[in-house]
Amino acid sequence: MREILPPEKRFATSTLTLLTDRFMTWFIIIGGLSIIFAVFGILIFISAEVLPLFRSASVTEGKSISIPDKEHILLGVDEWGDLPFTLDRKGELQFLNLAKGQPGERKILDLGGTTISSNEYDPRKQRIAIGTEDGRFLLATVAYTSNLVKNERGDGQREVTGDAKIDLTLPVGVAGKPIIAISYGDSGGDRLAGVIQEVDGKRQVNILPLISKKKGLGKAATVTVGEVYDLTAEIKGTPVSIKVDERGESALVVTKEGEVEYFFKKEGKFLLRQRFKPFEEVVDPAGQSIATMDFVLGDVSLIFTNHRGLVRKYSIFQTGETEGADAIPIRKYGKVLDFAAMPGDTKAFDASTRNKVFVVAGDKFAAMLHATSGTVRWQQPVPYQVQSAIFSGKFDKLLLADNDNRLHSFAIDDPHPEGGLNAVFGKVWYEGRSEPSYEWQSSGATDDFEPKLSLIPLIFGTLKGTIYAMLISVPIALLAAIYVSEFMHPKFKMIVKPSVEVMASLPSVVLGFLAALWIAPLVEDKVPSVIAVLLTLPIGSMIIGFVWSRLPSKTRILVPPGHEFLAFFPVLLALLVFSWVVVGPILENTMFTVKLADGTVIADFRLWWSDWLGNKPGSFEQRNSLVVGVIMGFAVIPIIFTIAEDSLSNVPKAMRSGSLALGASRWQTAIRVVLPTASPGIFSALMIGLGRAIGETMIVVMATGNTAVMDWNIFNGMRTLSANIAVELPEAPQASTLYRTLFLGAVLLFLLTFVINTAAELLRQHLREKYKTV
Repeated sequence: MREILPPEKRFATSTLTLLTDRFMTWFIIIGGLSIIFAVFGILIFISAEVLPLFRSASVTEGKSISIPDKEHILLGVDEWGDLPFTLDRKGELQFLNLAKGQPGERKILDLGGTTISSNEYDPRKQRIAIGTEDGRFLLATVAYTSNLVKNERGDGQREVTGDAKIDLTLPVGVAGKPIIAISYGDSGGDRLAGVIQEVDGKRQVNILPLISKKKGLGKAATVTVGEVYDLTAEIKGTPVSIKVDERGESALVVTKEGEVEYFFKKEGKFLLRQRFKPFEEVVDPAGQSIATMDFVLGDVSLIFTNHRGLVRKYSIFQTGETEGADAIPIRKYGKVLDFAAMPGDTKAFDASTRNKVFVVAGDKFAAMLHATSGTVRWQQPVPYQVQSAIFSGKFDKLLLADNDNRLHSFAIDDPHPEGGLNAVFGKVWYEGRSEPSYEWQSSGATDDFEPKLSLIPLIFGTLKGTIYAMLISVPIALLAAIYVSEFMHPKFKMIVKPSVEVMASLPSVVLGFLAALWIAPLVEDKVPSVIAVLLTLPIGSMIIGFVWSRLPSKTRILVPPGHEFLAFFPVLLALLVFSWVVVGPILENTMFTVKLADGTVIADFRLWWSDWLGNKPGSFEQRNSLVVGVIMGFAVIPIIFTIAEDSLSNVPKAMRSGSLALGASRWQTAIRVVLPTASPGIFSALMIGLGRAIGETMIVVMATGNTAVMDWNIFNGMRTLSANIAVELPEAPQASTLYRTLFLGAVLLFLLTFVINTAAELLRQHLREKYKTV
């Protein structure tokens, strides 16, 4: 006989079950907390990569050594900042060993028995242009050699040695008269020297082309002076300095009165293009005079300082003026930026050869500023008057020579001078632009390229692509969900819904491939047909629905309820084909015509669209926002449709029955009863679809031109944050400014989705409370 257990044992939970329950409880808790910690850990990691972008430069003072030469006129330095040198008027070049804290070798330049009256130093090429008291032009080079030697401990240590020599000597101007200012430019083709010479109490300004002629194979080329361009007659005031750009295309002359004369080379002549005063509004005459003028990296922008601590940037750009019958645009210099005022008179200036940073120093102060963003990277009072300043070639050291003949070295740690809030979120006046703008261009063809790292165009592109995708996907997905849930027969619903859900599994790369190679070329040639389809299909559907509702009941009853789409579909398909084949071409031939220069009128939507927008560059591109909107909308539709249809289907049948019993039609019931009740779920569907559209990457990469433009034009491209990360990150050097800026884009995506999802959840809870059922 079977033993009957007492109730307390019969219904008792086994020990194994209790242990399993406890284990799973802790497993779920730990798993949930791990996910939360992982998300926050990722956010912390990304933030740690981003924060260095917004740090100022760290400048630490190092060794200070005495300069043997008491009257040096030039301070130079090698690439590593280990072996700087000074040059005096006698041509004695003194190397200084910073590591040992003592003077190094001394080299004597052969000046031919005269002294130096002017000089210009190019640290990129270690080249010194020299003007002498007897009217000669000399070109000297400093050669550095780096060797790895072992120290006392047997460790490898860099040892730098230097040498100097005269490469070129040419008589210029009037023999025996001193050259008081000199400048030299060598682009590898054109070689120009600009000189200001004192002749009988008057100053002459000449531009000298230097022409190289080869004598034969293996023989050194001879250099002679070509046709001299005398600019003296064009100069108003007393010239004090001259600057020739590296390309040999222009020359700038500074006068004692604080005016700059800009000469431009055209058709073998140097023509006066512009006169301007950088500090014209300063009332004090001493404030109007220019203390220093020099190019920053790239020889496009000029930095001016005066004796009252003002620092300004002028850049050359198109002003809207034209010249000649061909209306060639004219480029002139214009004020771009006012930097923070310095506390005293500026005595020294130098521009980095690595980036757009420059140093200004003078009476007991020194400061580093960035020419593009306008930020002060570092500023510090110093207990001496700075006479000259120079950066090392690697931008890791700064050398300051004071009026007591001591050289002070500073170690620089500024890996991201291009960064900062203004650079990534503000309008910046970039070189060559006529006004401040938001731009993204991370790389260029030359070393002096100016990075443009504004995230605003990428944020704009993300919103643009998302909006166009949602405009296409939301109406289709929601109307389809309402029809399938409320009107379609269940047997068709069992086929349609799984089929749409399968669409969500299509890889983005496949959709992007189809968009780039099939849809984009198709849409490019058939835009009027696309417009015709977008107009006729909705209108035709409403007309068909209206006509169907007015048919006699005897006719409508022939089609079983839920089967109506079988009758409508062939009609809509025929309407689509008719719109594409017939209406589109008619629309293009009647509305989108363009009159060419020869008077011929043609029908071409692309030309018409560009002409309508004023022939703006990039008005119509094959891979554009319309293509992205269609394909990305196709990717988002299954998500919105599935969740929205589930929400609609989960509305209690009693609510539908009650509405129908009170005399409402099926359409009224769907719109006024079912739809509001299901609104929390529908809103969740929209937010999830929005999140998919914001984060979409491959479709945008493949189906747009990835141009970071800020334009709502539906027929041009865009670049989104996610696509930008996918395109740029593989090529970005680790820990570089670009690398960290891309991580900042990832942070913005994270915050954007977090804010949207949080707001969506709050609104969903509000709707749920408002339409909850009992």
